[in-house]
Amino acid sequence: MELSELKNKIESREARLAVIGLGYVGLPVAAMFAETGFDVLGIEIKPDRVQKINAGVSPIEGDEPGMDELLAKVVKAGKLRASDSYPALSDRDIVLIDVETPVDDHHIPRYEALKASLRSLAPVLKKGALVIIESTIAPGTMQKVALPLLEGGSGRKVNQGFYLGNCPERVMPGKLLANLRSLSRVVGGSTPQVAEAMVSLYRCIVQADLDPVDWITAELVKTVENAYRDVQIAFANEVAMICEALGGDVWKVRELVNKSPYRQMHLPGAGVGGHCIPKDPWLLAYGVEGLGVPLRLIPTSRAVNDGMPLHVVDLLEDALAEAGGSLAGARILVMGYAYLENSDDTRNSPTQALVERLSQTGASVVVHDPFVSEYQGDLLSAAQGCDAAVLMVAHTPYKTLDLAALKAVLRHPALVDGRNLYDSTALRAAGWVYRGIGKPAALSAQPNQVSY
Repeated sequence: MELSELKNKIESREARLAVIGLGYVGLPVAAMFAETGFDVLGIEIKPDRVQKINAGVSPIEGDEPGMDELLAKVVKAGKLRASDSYPALSDRDIVLIDVETPVDDHHIPRYEALKASLRSLAPVLKKGALVIIESTIAPGTMQKVALPLLEGGSGRKVNQGFYLGNCPERVMPGKLLANLRSLSRVVGGSTPQVAEAMVSLYRCIVQADLDPVDWITAELVKTVENAYRDVQIAFANEVAMICEALGGDVWKVRELVNKSPYRQMHLPGAGVGGHCIPKDPWLLAYGVEGLGVPLRLIPTSRAVNDGMPLHVVDLLEDALAEAGGSLAGARILVMGYAYLENSDDTRNSPTQALVERLSQTGASVVVHDPFVSEYQGDLLSAAQGCDAAVLMVAHTPYKTLDLAALKAVLRHPALVDGRNLYDSTALRAAGWVYRGIGKPAALSAQPNQVSY
């Protein structure tokens, strides 16, 4: 199939689409394309997800506006169905790949899911089909990994027997559909003409800029943007610790710094989680492995951000000591296990590192999270008999928490606020021993955020 024919099929919604990987990215992408009139087949290796999706039920939990309704609508209309069968892809004109691309403990990309998808797709790939990788990948992966697997497995050459592109996703749990519609995308094609055909496709669901580029530029843009965020968050976290040591308030400092033109200090916090920011800087670094590029800032920023849950433990130990307790043998209530507020996504959760460190100190842990099924339940019941509490995630239910009731069931009135959710002055006035990221240990004024 020629590109001109493919573009015509895209514009008429006659192109048959497939999405491999129906997770936080693939499922909303599949549903949105289905909503615009495309016939969409989703490939998912988890049988329970396939069953739920085909019943019109979203497997994505947490607060995800519009997702449940959209999925039910397109499944009922017969525009989206899920399967675990790769041979079913043989009639697909366009195949999008949305599988996880994590890094291991040595910061090396683990492309098992991506490679498996490409190996399974290649033998059944329709001649003239367009394959688009939406997963975030290290610079050079299109050329070194994706291309050889597709050419070798299909027996065809790129731009002759099939077309290949990458369009890295830009989404966040809690805003999946909104992000897909409103955020710009970088569209990398094997040729400028392929990139333009991809623009025609994404224009069906994206209401923002679509910038056609080559593979390497698309790979770089995605990994650079998240490395940038990681570096900026690390700076904010380091400033927070400076403020703690000097008796300053990082939140007031940040507010005033950002009044100056061209300054945008990021938010400090108890750790950086999710599938993107902890991983993508390492993907960027991996892209230049062996090329003699000295990397200092990216590894240091990762170390700072990875260290924040451990810093929270230090704050907790200090708060417990002031309250007359000790960390060894203590029972600690940890509020929040997801990496992001109002989400069930626990990938690279900073709370996991916190729990591991607390266990190493001899403390036991009770975790509560209103959005993660494993940790749901009544918070005050979970807190009964705990020595102190740590807030790790700014879930909406925690904003309206009855802190007087929480204080009444704790053995010590000690609270560590890892997300600046609570008013430190009000808490201390109410008898709490309070510690917060970037806050002085003594009384400090904060705008009222929660009523007590």
